[in-house]
Amino acid sequence: MLFNSIDFAIFLPIVFFIYWLLSKYNYKIQNFFIVIASYIFYGWWDYRFLSLLFFSSITDFSIGLLLKNEERLNRRKLYLMISIFVNIGLLGFFKYFNFFVDNLVQAFTFFGYHLNPLNLKIILPVGISFYTFQTLSYSLDVFRKKLNPTDDLIAFLAYVSFFPQLVAGPIERACNLLPQFYKKREFNYSESVEGLKQMLWGFFKKLVVADNSAKIVDAVFSNLSSYSGSSIFIASIAFAFQIYGDFSGYSDIAIGTAKLMGFNLMNNFLYPYFSRDIAEFWRRWHISLTTWFRDYIYIPLGGSRVSLSKSIINTFIIFLVSGFWHGASWTFLLWGLLNAIYFMPLLILGKNKKNKNIIAENKKFPTIKELLGSIVTFIFVSFSWIFFRSNNLLNLKICLSKIFSRSLFKYPGIIKITDFKLTFSMIFFMLFFEYLSRNTNYGLAFTNKLPRFCRYLLYFIIIFCIGMSMQAAKTEFIYFQF
Repeated sequence: MLFNSIDFAIFLPIVFFIYWLLSKYNYKIQNFFIVIASYIFYGWWDYRFLSLLFFSSITDFSIGLLLKNEERLNRRKLYLMISIFVNIGLLGFFKYFNFFVDNLVQAFTFFGYHLNPLNLKIILPVGISFYTFQTLSYSLDVFRKKLNPTDDLIAFLAYVSFFPQLVAGPIERACNLLPQFYKKREFNYSESVEGLKQMLWGFFKKLVVADNSAKIVDAVFSNLSSYSGSSIFIASIAFAFQIYGDFSGYSDIAIGTAKLMGFNLMNNFLYPYFSRDIAEFWRRWHISLTTWFRDYIYIPLGGSRVSLSKSIINTFIIFLVSGFWHGASWTFLLWGLLNAIYFMPLLILGKNKKNKNIIAENKKFPTIKELLGSIVTFIFVSFSWIFFRSNNLLNLKICLSKIFSRSLFKYPGIIKITDFKLTFSMIFFMLFFEYLSRNTNYGLAFTNKLPRFCRYLLYFIIIFCIGMSMQAAKTEFIYFQF
C-alpha cells in the first residue's frame, strides 16, 4: 500500500480510530491490532510475501529465546550465525542471485568457457532490505547482551512489521522501538498535531518536490544520447532533490504516522544538503542505515580506534557495502567507492568529525566559509548521484563522457521552461523552510512560532501545492526497489 494512494487515505483513518478505541483495553490488544493492520498494509502489494516477513520475524524471535538462557559462547555464536545466515541468505537470494549468476557467466566467457545462465524470475519483496536489517539487529543486540530478549511474540511481530516504517524505514533498533510496545499508549493531542504536520511536510516533499523533479530526471536519463552535458548535470541536480524529497518524504510520513499512534521513531534525515563536508552529509543522510553499518560492521572491524591504514580500509568496506545494499549493480558499487574517495581527505587529515553542529548555529545566516562548504559538498554529492541513477555501466559512460566535454557549457535542452521553473521554485521553497527549521526535526517545525493565521495560511498553500501536483498515476517511492 502506497502512502500517496487513496487506499492509504482510507486505511489510516480506520486504523487510527480502531486503534485508539482499543486503548481502554490492555495494550496487548492494541499490539495485536497493529500486527493485523501491518500485515494487511504489507500484503496489499503481494500477500505471498507475508510468509517471508513472518518467517524472518519468527526466526529472530526464536534466536532471542535461545540466547536468553545460554551462556556458552560457542552455542551463542552458533545461534547468531543461524540468524545471520537466514537474514542475509534471504536478502542475498531475492536481491543478488541473478547478479552473481550473470557476472559468473561473463567471467567464464572472458576465459573462453561458455555456461548456460540460470536466471530465475525472482520478484524482490518490498522492504526486505529494511526489515531483515531490523530483525538482524535484534539478534545482534541480544547476543551482545545490550538488550534483554523478549518472550512476547505479538510485541515482537508488531516491532518488525510496524506498518509506518516497514517498507522503507527508518530501520529501527529493537532497543528504541520494541520497549514502546510494552507499555500503554495514551492519546496525546499535541503529539498527534505534530505528527500530522510532519506527514504534511512529507507529502509535500514527495508529491511536489520529488515527483516534479522526476519529470526532468526521467526525460534526460531515458534518452541520454540526445542531451548535452549541461542537461545531464542539471538532471543530476534534479535527481538529488528527487531522491531526497522522495526518501526523506517517506520518512517524514512514517514518523508522523507513528506519532499519531503514540510511537516515536528515530530521525532518518537531518537536512543533509546543508552539510559543509561529505562526512557531515553522511551523518545526516539515511541516518538509520549509516548508524546500522557503523554499529554492526565499522566498529566491530575496529572503527577509528585502529591504525590509519586499517581505518581507511574499514571506511572503504562500509561504503562499498552501502553501495551493494542499495542494489545488485556495478553502478551502485562505484557510487559507494566514489563516496569513500570523497571521504578519504577528511579521514586522513582527521577532520571527518569537524562539523557536528548545525549550519549557522545561533545565527541567521551562514558564514561565507559555511556557504561555500555547503555548495561544494552539494556539487560533489550531485555528481555522485549520476552513478546512482545510471541503470547500467553503458549509461554511466555516456553521462561521464558528456559531462567531461564541451557540451557541459552548452545551453541545456531540457523539458518545458515552465515545468523547469516550477520544479526549482518548489525546491527553493522546501530548502527555505528547512533552513528555518534546521535546528528541529522536520521542515514545518518552525511554524509553531508563527501566529495562527499565518500557520493555517501556510498549511493551506502547501495543501494546494500538493493537490496541484498530484498525478493520476500513483508513483512509487524510489527506495521501494531497495
